[in-house]
Amino acid sequence: MNSLVIEAQEARAQDIAVNEDLLVVKLIDGRTIIVPLLWYPRLWYGTAGERDRFEISEDGTLIHWPELDEDLSVEGILAGRRSGEGQKSLKKWLAERGSEKSL
Repeated sequence: MNSLVIEAQEARAQDIAVNEDLLVVKLIDGRTIIVPLLWYPRLWYGTAGERDRFEISEDGTLIHWPELDEDLSVEGILAGRRSGEGQKSLKKWLAERGSEKSL
């Protein structure tokens, strides 16, 4: 009896693009994930320059924006998980930044 073994591979990011409305994650397997930027308020409230300065972990499973103190997993983005940050925390972060955009 033959059995088919399918090896599940973890989704890994190859590149990231962020504009005023969308987060676009290009995966190494050729797929592209596009999600609304509003799902991640720190990215939405960040400047274009801050959003452009990200780090992809060595294995491509995590994305970090140092200036925005934002960390996202590729798995979470792919699963459709939004930011879990509460309003109180976000308001405090915005106040510390002196953000121009309002809640």
